[in-house]
Amino acid sequence: MPAPKPKASRVLLVTSAALMSLSLTAPAALAAPTPSTTPSATPPADMSTVGGTRLGHPGTQVNLAAGVPVLPKDITGRSWIVSDAESGEVLAAHNAHWRLPPASTLKMLFADTVLPRFPKSTPHQVVSADLAGIGAGSSMVGIKEGQTYTVHDLWLGVFLRSGNDAVHVLSAMNGGVEQTVRDMQDHADELQALDTHVVTPDGYDQPGQVSSAYDLSLFARSGLQKKDFREYCSTVRASFPGDTTKNAKGKSVRGSFEIQNTNRLLSGDTDIPVYQGIAGVKNGNTTNAGATFTGVAERDGRVLLVTVMNPEKKEHNEVYKETARLFDWGFQAAGKVTPVGELVPPKGAVGSSATPRATAVGKDDGASSKPVAASSANGSGGIGVALAITGGALVLLLGAAFLVNRRWPLPDLVRRRTRP
Repeated sequence: MPAPKPKASRVLLVTSAALMSLSLTAPAALAAPTPSTTPSATPPADMSTVGGTRLGHPGTQVNLAAGVPVLPKDITGRSWIVSDAESGEVLAAHNAHWRLPPASTLKMLFADTVLPRFPKSTPHQVVSADLAGIGAGSSMVGIKEGQTYTVHDLWLGVFLRSGNDAVHVLSAMNGGVEQTVRDMQDHADELQALDTHVVTPDGYDQPGQVSSAYDLSLFARSGLQKKDFREYCSTVRASFPGDTTKNAKGKSVRGSFEIQNTNRLLSGDTDIPVYQGIAGVKNGNTTNAGATFTGVAERDGRVLLVTVMNPEKKEHNEVYKETARLFDWGFQAAGKVTPVGELVPPKGAVGSSATPRATAVGKDDGASSKPVAASSANGSGGIGVALAITGGALVLLLGAAFLVNRRWPLPDLVRRRTRP
């Protein structure tokens, strides 16, 4: 299928004031809580208003009007958000700033922070200290002490298998886990992801580690500007280095095994097909966080981001099913619905002295405050067409204005490829 032609008006000029939001100093009420074993089912009455005052309200925020499709009735995620990945417009949201445990979706922030620091061909021989401190029950790609892996191998382990072992090795290369956590927190602050408090680089459950559907969307949007990030998060399957053994001639031979992306909208499963136009981004699942997921998809030249956190309906693959329904709604509603907020740009894109302010995008009138609901799942495999995202784009500064190319994270549309 040929890529759709880009529309004429691809450049949107917005003043920096319109793109700012909330003070950089989070109020005491938003101090990072200590998550309980079972997070509360009730969102706080007051949440951050970064990106718009509507986004700080509990419940569903959407501007329903003539011609705007009704939101799906079976969405049970405690928090979710549908946004335009290019313009940053938030089309609809539900408890967007609720600070919840993020699970492995936090690896998007890890990748956006650390990925640019090491060339992909860099080799690293793993030592025991690299694998120290990995949480019990962690997802692993199968890294072995004494074996050598390239940075490329390690990132495949992070994105496809959500390997905490790969995260810890890359963290060791970056100066250690504590240094990496500090770097991630600094980067989250730069992205104006003020709901996020980083405790571990891999998203493993720890007291006080929280993020939000809004912040996870910021991480995805920032990461998708990086070519390697786009390639890794859209890879369905790859060969990963295995053990080194001796062949019949006594020569050392390195084995390999196949790994497949655990993002079921990308790889498919018995009860869920590959989503048309899907191109990543990252999934997660822990006892404390439940299932979490951020996805990006393109259809007819429109690129959307959807994040869903912790569906109350505990069916197999539920987070992907709810994400798919929100994508369907977003593609139908885009261009018809008035936004309820926006994904703010990084601080550096609007000047170092800029302070985020609350921006009221859309009106409070007609906002739905009802939660919406879900379905069931199971399996593996799946052949479909998705996106291999290529190219890059720059965020430009023009004085006090923030010049945003509509193709910001996915600049030159995409080329489609058939999944293996």
